[in-house]
Amino acid sequence: MEYFVAQHSVVRTIWSKADTVLFIFAGAAAEFALNKAVDWLYFTGRLPADPLGRLFSTVDYARQIVFAPRAGAERAIDTITAIHGAVEAKRGAAIPAWAYRDVLFMLIDYSIRSFEALERPMTTPEKEEVFEVFNRVGQRMGIPGLPTSYATWLVAREQHLTHDLIHSHFTTDLFNQYRRHLGPLRYWLLLQGQRLVAPERVRALLGLGSWSWLRPVVPIYRHTQHFSLSQWVKTALLPPAYKAQIQALDSN
Repeated sequence: MEYFVAQHSVVRTIWSKADTVLFIFAGAAAEFALNKAVDWLYFTGRLPADPLGRLFSTVDYARQIVFAPRAGAERAIDTITAIHGAVEAKRGAAIPAWAYRDVLFMLIDYSIRSFEALERPMTTPEKEEVFEVFNRVGQRMGIPGLPTSYATWLVAREQHLTHDLIHSHFTTDLFNQYRRHLGPLRYWLLLQGQRLVAPERVRALLGLGSWSWLRPVVPIYRHTQHFSLSQWVKTALLPPAYKAQIQALDSN
């Protein structure tokens, strides 16, 4: 059977563990709030109303792409494209191509950053593989102006971080929603995770600082991740209503 992502790909390794996926979306949650096109996420009202629900919805689509046979993965990508097309039609405007690229860039960058933070440094060929997989997602979606190699993506990523991010009233509101839906302790853990994986530019705009209390815990995690303690920590990161979804992230 042909798969969109090869069965022994490092991308499958990254996206097969709940811990890594949660850190990917902790970082993305920080950067989403700063993106100059974040108003599109507010247009339907779904993101501020239920940021955690949107997180798991996005995770479901991403994992369909990573683990499904090629036909199923392509259907998932086409569904994502159709959903965005419907929002554009309803608003009477087009989502900027750079905003689509920004989302792909986040998936590439935070997949690499989260895996390296929790597991080990990645080789250049492994990073190139992450880029190649998500770049094919962008090609299927018809996104113009995609980088042609991992090396050119690195340049484009830095340009995005420099030009496409701003701290706006949407940023403040979205972080208030994170706090409201997570509660004080889980919100604090979210900030610690963001400090661990977010690029310097993102941390600076959010005033996060560079030190994370999770940093000295990571070496301990590497030795306990298969124990029940690790399972408790994962479920402690999000409200009990999402326990089943968190456990499902480890199913592959």
